[in-house]
Amino acid sequence: MDLFETPAIVPADPGANTTDLLRDRVKATPDLAIFALPTDEGGWKDVTAKEFEDQVIKLAKGFVEAGIQPGDKIGLMCKTRYEWSLIDFAIWYAGAIMVPIYETSSPSQIQYNLADSGSVAMITETADHFARFDEAHPDLPKIKNVWKIDTGDLEKLMSSGKDVTDKEIERRRNLANGKDLATLIYTAGTTGKPKGCMLTHSNFVELSKNAREAIPEVVNTDSSTLLFITLAHVFARFISVLAIHGGLKIGHQADTKQLLPAMASFKPTFLLAVPRVFEKVYNSSEQKAESGGKGKIFRKAAAVAVAHSRALDAGKVPLGLALQFALFDKLVLSKIRHALGGRVKYAVSGSAPLGLFLGHFYRSLGMTILEGYGLTETTAPISINLPSNFKIGKVGPPLPGCAARIAPDGEIEAAGINIFAGYWNNPEATKASFNGKWFKTGDIGSIDDEGYLQITGRKKELIVTAGGKNVSPATLEDPIRANPIIGQVIVVGDGKPFIGALISLDEEMLPVWLNNNGEDATMTVDQASKNPKVLAEIQSAIDKANSAVSRAESIRKFVILPHELTEASGHLTPKLSIKRNVIIEDFKDAIEGLYDDAPSTQGHSVVG
Repeated sequence: MDLFETPAIVPADPGANTTDLLRDRVKATPDLAIFALPTDEGGWKDVTAKEFEDQVIKLAKGFVEAGIQPGDKIGLMCKTRYEWSLIDFAIWYAGAIMVPIYETSSPSQIQYNLADSGSVAMITETADHFARFDEAHPDLPKIKNVWKIDTGDLEKLMSSGKDVTDKEIERRRNLANGKDLATLIYTAGTTGKPKGCMLTHSNFVELSKNAREAIPEVVNTDSSTLLFITLAHVFARFISVLAIHGGLKIGHQADTKQLLPAMASFKPTFLLAVPRVFEKVYNSSEQKAESGGKGKIFRKAAAVAVAHSRALDAGKVPLGLALQFALFDKLVLSKIRHALGGRVKYAVSGSAPLGLFLGHFYRSLGMTILEGYGLTETTAPISINLPSNFKIGKVGPPLPGCAARIAPDGEIEAAGINIFAGYWNNPEATKASFNGKWFKTGDIGSIDDEGYLQITGRKKELIVTAGGKNVSPATLEDPIRANPIIGQVIVVGDGKPFIGALISLDEEMLPVWLNNNGEDATMTVDQASKNPKVLAEIQSAIDKANSAVSRAESIRKFVILPHELTEASGHLTPKLSIKRNVIIEDFKDAIEGLYDDAPSTQGHSVVG
C-alpha cells in the first residue's frame, strides 16, 4: 500500500483558536483538576481548570499592561514546569505568539531565534538562562521587556494588570482564527541555520480534538501524566495542549534523577517519553537486580515476559508459559510497576524506534507503549498506535484528519490538519519541503494494508558503501544502544569499504556494570575503553545486531569515544536524538582511523 488517509472525526472549526480549548474545558468541568503542583512535603496540590484560567487571565493582563500587542512574539527559555503552560496560554489570551527557546541554547542560537522571529520580549527562568540571553541582548534591539521567573517577575506581572479589563482580554483572546500563527518553533538546526516552523491555531485545535477521539483510553478525565521532557519541543507541547482539551491531569518533573520518586507519588496513568528513557529504566532495573545477586532471575523474567507478549500476538498463551509468567510477574515485574507509580497503563513513545524486545517486555509489564511518529512540521504526531489494535514495531495509522503516502523513492509524505504553514522568512525551504499538498518528511518507510506506518530510516542518513550497498544506520544502532553500558552508537561507512561504528559509554551505568562484573567501578572512561570485559560486552552487542543483517551491512570495526555524547556537548537534540552530521564532523579523525588499515577484519580502537 502506498497511501492511507484517516478521515477526520470532528468537523473542523476554522474560527477556533487554542484559547477556546481552555475556555471549553472550564465551561464543561470548572472544578476538574487539570494540573498538580509538587509540595514541600513530597505530595501534590491540584489546580482546577477554573483556577488555571484565572491565573492565565491575570498574567495575560500583565502582558497587556506591559505593552504587549496582538501578534507580538515573546521568547521563553524555561525548563518543564507548571509555569510553562501558564505562560503559553497567557500569551495566547493576550493575543501574542510564543517562541520557545531550548534551555541548552547558546547565546548565538538565542540571538538568531529571537532576531529572526522579531521577538519583542523575553522570559527566562534561571540566572544561567538570563546570563546567556544577556550576552545576546545587545544584538536584539527589538527586545524591550525581559522577565525572570526565578526573581518573581510572573507574580509582579499578575499584580500589575489590575486596570486591564476582562473585556479587553476577551477581545484579544478572540482575535486569532484557525489560520493564524500560534507559535514559532525553531528546529534544532543540525545542519545550517535553524528554521522557524509556523504552527497555526488550527494545527493544535483540530489535531487535539481528533486525537482525543482516536485514543480515548489514554485521553480522558480519569487520566494523568507526569511530563519530564522539554516543553520547548513540539512533542510535549502538543500533549500539554491536548491534556487541557481532554481534561487529564498533568504534573511536571524536569529533573530526571528525581523522576522515579515523583512517579511514585504522582501515580500517572500514562507516560510520554523517548525510547532512551525506556531503555534506561530497563537497564537500571537489570543492573540493580544484578548487584543484588538476582541478575539471572531478572533476565529469566524478562525473557518470559517477552515470550508471553509474543504469545498474545499469536493468539494463545500456553499453560506452562502462563504459569511461568504469573510467577515472574509477582517476583519481578510487579516491583517495576510499583516503581513507576503502579497505575501506568499506557506510554506514548516517539523520536526513534523502541525495539521489539522492549515493546514486548513493557507490554507484559502492563504498560502498552504506543509508538507514534511525527515531526515539528507536523505539530508532533502524524500517526500513533491504537490501544485497541496496536502493533509492536510499527507507529500506527495516521490520526483522524491526517494522511500518509510512500513516494516512489520510499520517502514518507504527509498531509492533513497537522501540517505546518511553512518556514518563517524562508519561502525557498518551504517550497522545497512540499510536493504539492504533501509534506516531505525525509524519513523512509512503508504502510501495511491497515494503514500502519513502519519507519526504516532517514533518507539523508542512508549509507552507501564503496561496494554500493545501501545501509540504514538505525537498523544497527537501535539494538546496540539498548545495551546498558552503551550510551550512543553512530554507524558510519559512507563511501568506505565496510561499515564501522562510533561508540560512547554510558557514564551513569558503567560503574554499576563494572561492579556487577567484578571490575573496579572507579575506573575512568579511558580505562574502561581498554578493559577486556567492556570490549567483549560491546562486541557482543554488535554481534547481536549484526546477526539481523547481511555481512555487507554488518559492523566490522568500532571505535570508543573519549566521553559521553550529550545535549550539553552539542551532540544530542533536546529529545535525545543524535546530531549525526555534527558527530561525524567532530569525530572525523576517529572515523578515518577505522579505515587506516583498510581490511575489514573485526576489531576496535580507542580515541584518546
